[in-house]
Amino acid sequence: MGKKINRALVFFLAFAVAGYAVVQYSLFKASDAGLVAAKLLESDFKLTPWVYVLYIHIVTAVLALVIGPFQIFQKPSKPRGRLHKRLGYVYVLSIAVSGVVGIYLSFFATGGWISGLGFFTLDVLWVATTWIGLRKIMAKDAKAHREWMLRSYALTFAGVTLRIWLAPLVMLFGDFVEGYHVVAWLCWVPNLIVIEAIIRRKTSNRLLPADDSQSRPNL
Repeated sequence: MGKKINRALVFFLAFAVAGYAVVQYSLFKASDAGLVAAKLLESDFKLTPWVYVLYIHIVTAVLALVIGPFQIFQKPSKPRGRLHKRLGYVYVLSIAVSGVVGIYLSFFATGGWISGLGFFTLDVLWVATTWIGLRKIMAKDAKAHREWMLRSYALTFAGVTLRIWLAPLVMLFGDFVEGYHVVAWLCWVPNLIVIEAIIRRKTSNRLLPADDSQSRPNL
């Protein structure tokens, strides 16, 4: 039951944030978005070409965000078909593009080097974990592929957790920039810690002797 709830929650949050991004940046002006509005307050900020790079980042990140749940929640015992492979390639390509342009955007992050370093590290790890996951499946190592793609999607999900944390942090600090300093790290570090704990737990469960695994409670 708990797994079904977690799966439903991931799907709901991923599609909710993706829908918000599509509506915000396609039906309304980009300048109406909180992030862009904050950038426009900076006296030395130039909207172009930054805003066009931002659009590329958003489109490709949204693609990865909505594809991810269909990939990671597929049962390991179920054969991977042609659709899984095609979606996987789109997922990898989307992150490759989004991560690279995200590195560019990190140099212009609101809040200076503190925020910029957080997003820069996120983007480097995002591309790296995804690339390693791709290499593992090319080497026919399905177990390692799945683990690295779980790490990859935990970082993709930073787009969701950023929006969950940002408003409370801004209210807590009473300042957008201070909140942004924290969210640049908080949006992805806990995600990575949680998924790493899940991966290690699954690995340890697989290594348990048969009699121990049967007597151990199913949490």
